[in-house]
Amino acid sequence: MTTELSGWGRFSRRSVRMASPRNESEIALLARNGGLIARGSGRAYGDSAIGTKLTLDMRRMNRMLAFDEATGQLTAEAGVLLSDVIATFLPRGWFPYVTPGTKFVTLGGAIAADVHGKNHHINGSFGAFVDWIDVLGADGEIVRIGPDENSEMFEWTLGGMGLTGVIVRAAFRLRRVGSGWIRKTTVPAANLADAMAAFETADEALYSVGWIDCLARGASLGRTLVMTGEHADANDLPRDYRAHPFKTPVRRRFTFPFDAPGIVLNRFSIRAFNALYWQLGLRAPRETLVDYDSFFYPLDRMLGWNRIYGRRGFLQFQCALPLENAKSGLTRLLTETAQAGQGSFLAVLKRLGAQQSRFSFPMEGYTLALDFPATPTALALLKRLDAVVIDHGGRFYLAKDARMSSETLCRSDARIDAFRDMRRMRHLEHTFSSDQSQRFHL
Repeated sequence: MTTELSGWGRFSRRSVRMASPRNESEIALLARNGGLIARGSGRAYGDSAIGTKLTLDMRRMNRMLAFDEATGQLTAEAGVLLSDVIATFLPRGWFPYVTPGTKFVTLGGAIAADVHGKNHHINGSFGAFVDWIDVLGADGEIVRIGPDENSEMFEWTLGGMGLTGVIVRAAFRLRRVGSGWIRKTTVPAANLADAMAAFETADEALYSVGWIDCLARGASLGRTLVMTGEHADANDLPRDYRAHPFKTPVRRRFTFPFDAPGIVLNRFSIRAFNALYWQLGLRAPRETLVDYDSFFYPLDRMLGWNRIYGRRGFLQFQCALPLENAKSGLTRLLTETAQAGQGSFLAVLKRLGAQQSRFSFPMEGYTLALDFPATPTALALLKRLDAVVIDHGGRFYLAKDARMSSETLCRSDARIDAFRDMRRMRHLEHTFSSDQSQRFHL
């Protein structure tokens, strides 16, 4: 079957051949011709889940296979959605240790991108809680990899964007929680220095994240609403909720019905949105109780929110900066963005913990994520932002990239040559190949 595909950013589209395997035998047959990549629910922002010859839609392989109540270990196929895991196990008192900003990702995608969340500074990324992975290699055979079994391949697979083979199934751990609610604290920070101080002060909070006004200038540069959170126990809930602590409101979902005109998102509308959001944050209660869906997945409430940017799509820029260079790097990034007037209505700042696996994105420091409408002006700005990141020893998140050059990637990440060598040594480069890997010469 041939269909038109793009990443979540809808920046570029291509007609591709797709297949929807039901089991590992079908995957092995399809892999014989090479040039394939596995794809989950299509939430990677760029072209990392578009195969050069064939794209495998893994969503039919979506069974949960086993669960250990003693350890919280769940064994599932790669196409299982995080939303289904939560719907099944939260009522039983379990929640993922690590979750990204959307629950509409598959298990295979979470591993391939080694996704991180609001608790990386405490718990690390998703791979820290993966016990083993079954990967189908270039020879069509399944190999089990894990921290204690084929550990080198395991570390390359975490964050390897599907380029080490097709993730077929995996076992990962969930955490015990006392309710479906989060105790949330909001701290307004008047500028970047105050925001970073707030993160460091809250370093023992399980979850922390900041919404940052990327168009603020002068003394207000980097003003941020820093939000922290902890899982609430039943005793933390209002009396009427304690009998059913895992029951949370069913939030009404909206579907964005059309591609918005390009004029909707401009420097004036984004500046107005940012100013309003900041004022609302100042007036909001400092401490409140919110359901898990509102805290972790605010954008999931609007299905198809990527259409807000119009048919031309959008680009996300996400970098990690080492702790020692984070303040100067963030200052330059925000200054460049504010001066260009290319503000993002979705700008996120997080504190990261230490790097854990061989090829994952996070490093100890801070990560900044910005969205921009896909315009020539934004593309030019992004090249300037790339240079700032490289100058400060930072790196880029491949799951969000749609346009970087191979040269930019290599200058920012000394691990690329070793990743290429591993792919060649294991004869993976012709079998598992995406548009992104071709762009990067991986």
